Amino acid sequence: MLRTKNAYLQKLTARLDMRSVEVGQELDGSTPPSVFIGSWNYPQVYAGPMMVPQQKDSYIMDSPESWIPQHKTQEDIISYRLALVRGKKRIGINDLENVYVEKLQELSLSSSSIDSEATFNKPPQGLSFSEETTPHGPSAILEKFNIDNVKWDRELEKVFYDTDLNSRQALTDLHEKGVSFSSMQKAFSVGTMGIGKNRKLVPTRWSITACDSTLANDLCTKVRNHNILDSYRVYEFSSLNNYYAIILMPTEWQYEWIEAFIRVLGKEELIFTDYENNCGKKEYSRVGGCYYTSKMAVLDALHKEKKQGGSIVIREAYEGYIPLGVFNVRENVKNALQQSYREFEDLKSALIYVGSHLKIPLSRFIRKSDLMKELLRSKQTTLDAYFKHKN
Repeated sequence: MLRTKNAYLQKLTARLDMRSVEVGQELDGSTPPSVFIGSWNYPQVYAGPMMVPQQKDSYIMDSPESWIPQHKTQEDIISYRLALVRGKKRIGINDLENVYVEKLQELSLSSSSIDSEATFNKPPQGLSFSEETTPHGPSAILEKFNIDNVKWDRELEKVFYDTDLNSRQALTDLHEKGVSFSSMQKAFSVGTMGIGKNRKLVPTRWSITACDSTLANDLCTKVRNHNILDSYRVYEFSSLNNYYAIILMPTEWQYEWIEAFIRVLGKEELIFTDYENNCGKKEYSRVGGCYYTSKMAVLDALHKEKKQGGSIVIREAYEGYIPLGVFNVRENVKNALQQSYREFEDLKSALIYVGSHLKIPLSRFIRKSDLMKELLRSKQTTLDAYFKHKN
């Protein structure tokens, strides 16, 4: 019996049968730009670029913010990602004076794809799927790596040269200026922001959650100062074999993430949840990075509207679903909140509406929930009144 989300997704990714691009020991191509820093053997990590073996504009291959608006399919995204070859070298996280690391920093600051050349110690092999990071194709140790001239993104360049600006403020400033999350995260991971003496390499999966949680914490502070919503709202969105329902509530900030995986591996119907009240969350979420990236997207939408509210985010993943990284959650939630919404007078009406669109009965989500049950009890409404509604 798979009792944790991590165990379930590990089993799911282990069963994927796919092929990545085949390349030899030499590669003449481009990088989107894209960098990847592993976490194994930290603080000595494997860091390097990801390159496509063709000299072309490859920016779309590591630009997750554009995939859903451009209606890219799951197959499109997997095709992009498995065409990326990961080169790597073992580097200490504080070794930022290294010429190789400086090349990775240049990549992370670039505003466009860059022609690149690489020589590996052997032909790259394998592929990688993860619940946290986007997939990539084969990998191998780099012997040589060269790039053409790089044109830096102006806002990222300013942050790079400001060695007195802490990383928290750098991230919030970049977000307010509209710099994409993926660009910020890559720059953060290769040590291009923060107080000079504190800069270091950060493994990619850690840097994603660090950026999401940093932005979410800043946005939460701001949202708590806004007026509270005056009604219940439901936003919906479907893509990449997922359905999302986002309920915004006329309360102080509180938040619950509830996700179900339905017959993805076989006959399973698994639900995982986590939540926080107005005081926030101290321990790391039991459902992983998707908790923070969804929270950040919801708070960002509330702050843009200058409103405060509570939120319940429900996600169902269906047969054919493949883990593509937490971008899948961030971008789906963001796009959901850009749609028109349905308005309701109370939580009961909102939940009954959402329940009519779910494949798992609403009662099962409520039983697994912490926040929903608390809110329903606070309204002096019995759960049985909800369970009797059929989806």
